[in-house]
Amino acid sequence: MVGPVTSPPVSKSAAALARCERKPRKMASPAELFSSIAAQEKSLEGLKAKSVPADEIDAAEKILLTLKACYKAVVGEDYKAGCPPGSGGDTPGPEEDFVDPWMVQTSSAKGIDYDKLIVRFGSSKIDPELISRIERAIGQKAHRFLRRGIFFSHRDMNQVLDAYENKKPFYLYTGRGPSSEAMHLGHLIPFIFTKWLQDVFNVPLVIQMTDDEKYLWKDLTLDQAHFYAVENAKDIIACGFDINKTFIFSDLDYMGSSTGFYRNVVKIEKHVTFNQVKGIFGFTDSDCIGKVSFPAIQAAPSFSNSFPQIFGDKTDVQCLIPCAIDQDPYFRMTRDVAPRIGYPKPALLHSTFFPALQGAQTKMSASDPNSSIFLIDSAKQIKNKVNKHAFSGGRDTVEEHREHGGNCEVDVSFMYLTFFLEDDDRLEQIRKDYSSGAMLTGELKKALIDVLQPLVAEHQARRQEVTDEVVKEFMTPRKLFFDFQ
Repeated sequence: MVGPVTSPPVSKSAAALARCERKPRKMASPAELFSSIAAQEKSLEGLKAKSVPADEIDAAEKILLTLKACYKAVVGEDYKAGCPPGSGGDTPGPEEDFVDPWMVQTSSAKGIDYDKLIVRFGSSKIDPELISRIERAIGQKAHRFLRRGIFFSHRDMNQVLDAYENKKPFYLYTGRGPSSEAMHLGHLIPFIFTKWLQDVFNVPLVIQMTDDEKYLWKDLTLDQAHFYAVENAKDIIACGFDINKTFIFSDLDYMGSSTGFYRNVVKIEKHVTFNQVKGIFGFTDSDCIGKVSFPAIQAAPSFSNSFPQIFGDKTDVQCLIPCAIDQDPYFRMTRDVAPRIGYPKPALLHSTFFPALQGAQTKMSASDPNSSIFLIDSAKQIKNKVNKHAFSGGRDTVEEHREHGGNCEVDVSFMYLTFFLEDDDRLEQIRKDYSSGAMLTGELKKALIDVLQPLVAEHQARRQEVTDEVVKEFMTPRKLFFDFQ
């Protein structure tokens, strides 16, 4: 990992601060200030993690506050992490990628530039060395999502492996925001990967159903949000999670019954200011107070004593969170708070976004039935959706395609195969054939249909076996069974 900046007088942040405090004609540029604030935030996080004297932290915090005030004076709006100047606040400019927990937008048919996103968010790339280390630790081949860069970024995964190799415990945490009864293929990605992690590392897992969040953000009643949580839990259970090692919980149910969970929520709330959540999440004065306080609820499962029935009073069990990169703002906040309340920082594994059938410019949407392959779709619906709506990287005519080949970088059918076709050699052969023109768009779409139809049908069959009694057992607070007890 890149070390924190620990010497403010010679840092980039301090240089920008000095320019900021000079005459207006020598004011630092918006881009320079944005970069300096991001660097100073990372420096401050490093200082807090090292438990340096309070006066050093106070000095670094003053620099950060001054830089943000300067940024507002120059740009005319508050600094927002992940939203560079010129991106128009919540509305990205034509050349900008925009990612937050509620919106993903890019102008590129190839999708989000994830290398730039790593730099912007300050995470670390999952490189071949880390994948090799994971394979050595588990004694088997890495999941295709790791091999193919679908999970592409991390925070502190090496610390998790250090703990695992030294027989120290960790647990998994992921979640789902239940906004509708039916889930689509994109929703399965973190759960497919999390199940693999649970199997190969043999560790417990908690899955948060944020029905409270969906009530606050969507036009739903509390009963609707809770109903969707239970229905979505059935699809999650159908992924094959081990009932002896998995606890699924609804926020509406669990937070009122667990003193350990709610105590951690309150601790987090005390250590995050309104200005901080405005800067991280873009909240405004017109947002309800429930939205402002919700990030603490999503943060709380990162700490093991939120689950006393599983971990007792242990506060030092490392947490690993597989999630899409748009959820990272919640956990940047969590990682900042953790050392101040005496807990280890959660580690993260970030995935790319699953593209809509119409192209990689956005995530799939549960509100647009033609943008997605839903888990309730029939074989005929899957075939029709792929054939009619899957964006093609092929040429306008067969002759042009045979001569010049197709573009796998923008072709949605090929993108979907990278997620769901297990055979690396077969995938590479398809890439070569399509790129050379030997394979036509119709043939590529058929290859995808042949993969998706049995995958969805098998999921539907497993879901049929998930009874209300099984859901209740998964969602009942209880002791789990795992090696490091």
